Amino acid sequence: MDVHAGSAATDATAKPSADATTDPVSDEARYQARVLRAFIKDARLTSIPARHRKRLVILHYLRDQCFTADRPYPEAEVNQRLALWHRDVAALRRSMIEAGLLTREAGIYRVAERE
Repeated sequence: MDVHAGSAATDATAKPSADATTDPVSDEARYQARVLRAFIKDARLTSIPARHRKRLVILHYLRDQCFTADRPYPEAEVNQRLALWHRDVAALRRSMIEAGLLTREAGIYRVAERE
């Protein structure tokens, strides 16, 4: 009798091991969707995430929702656009600059080149 016959059937139905390759793009997309669901409610940002990775997801989303790369924005307009999402526009604006999503020169903001 083959002692390994039973283990072959078990191996076929076993869950993939931790070594199994996963699609990092779909994993990242799922992560981003989870973060957006957690922090965006009724087209408003409920809070600014404290964790850097989550904050970057939110900042990228807001950049894409609020700004286009084809024109400059005066600070007042940047504030108005961000205020539609959250009341702390200064924190969002600073975070977008620090993350390299927006550039600022002489009070004029532009969308930084997208990755």
